[in-house]
Amino acid sequence: MADFARSSCAEVQAQLERMGGISSGDDTLGLERIAALLDRLGRPQDRLPPVLHVAGTNGKGSTCAFLRAGIEAAGLSAHVFISPHLVRYNERIRIGGQLIDDDALAALLAEVIDANDGIGGSFFEVTTAAALLAFARVRADACILEVGLGGRLDASNVVDRPAACGIASIGIDHQHYLGHSLAEIAREKAGIAKAGVPLIVLAQVSEALAAIEAMAAERGAPVLLEWRDWLPDASLRPTLPGAHQRRNANLAWQMILASGLPVSIDQFRSGLASARWPARLQQLAPGPLAAGRDVIVDGAHNVDAAAALALHLASDPRHLVLGMLANKDADEIVALLAPHALSLTFVAVPDHASHDPVKLAARFGGRAGASLADALAPLPSPILIAGSLYLAGDALAANGELPD
Repeated sequence: MADFARSSCAEVQAQLERMGGISSGDDTLGLERIAALLDRLGRPQDRLPPVLHVAGTNGKGSTCAFLRAGIEAAGLSAHVFISPHLVRYNERIRIGGQLIDDDALAALLAEVIDANDGIGGSFFEVTTAAALLAFARVRADACILEVGLGGRLDASNVVDRPAACGIASIGIDHQHYLGHSLAEIAREKAGIAKAGVPLIVLAQVSEALAAIEAMAAERGAPVLLEWRDWLPDASLRPTLPGAHQRRNANLAWQMILASGLPVSIDQFRSGLASARWPARLQQLAPGPLAAGRDVIVDGAHNVDAAAALALHLASDPRHLVLGMLANKDADEIVALLAPHALSLTFVAVPDHASHDPVKLAARFGGRAGASLADALAPLPSPILIAGSLYLAGDALAANGELPD
């Protein structure tokens, strides 16, 4: 899949351009290329601290943020690998608590891209290999890996023996790669299961749960299911808004318990108070884009995420600025959000194939913006920008807010 990563650092940008030139063109999922690349690099995946591996359609990034916050609140350090980035490619690789700096990133990418010669690993596979190599070279107490796409054939699924695996909410998304039914998608997500490794799972609809449990049984992974094997702790209240974030916080806590990491419930609660995850109902700070207005940004990019966002919007109606990738279900997303919007403005998602804002405005009412700045120009407070993580990243960049 195309990745439009950019860097203001010339050395990093040079390596990103090399990556764009070598990525496999057929977008075939599989572990063969990443395995071959990691073998050339000395199998860094075998030299990691205890790994916490998180899959899901929505909520896996927030769960990773809660894992990191709880671990660090206990005085421990964690490596973190996430995707996609919002503004800077560096956001994907956090070494011992700090985002990788440009000099280290440029050298690391050059090393991995050189090793990739003849293998043809994709952009994401090279990125994953670079993260694992960086993590293997620096001591930490834990390693948090977010699945990029699916699970079973995702490049992050190369760790033979993680400490714990988790599955957040599952919904319909990326059907071209994962299957068109909820059962097919859930089975792919559950492919991160490993023999004897606890698989912590949020409650799912019956179709998805049956697929998860079948895959876990095949792999010999014990399933620990919300409401059946563990009860949510009502005292786990993250600062991130939304009832769904409480479930994600509980998933993170249960994963820490299953992993055996020395983190107490009090330390975990303390960590939740400081946990941040950009572009999830994030209030923009005063800046060029916000221009003194009340603007929040949310990366809701599929139907399930839009449903969760609609619950928030119902209690906090806003002028909605919406941009969606072309492969997303615009009809369902707009149907969920529009009833709670004070007005509708549609925009394109820069550098990505997206729904035409003029056609969307004609179909659903409202107006089309030539750009994000143009869309916001006539709008008063309060405003919500949503529909794509890439659009959310553009909003943060335009407002001068770099995730750290």
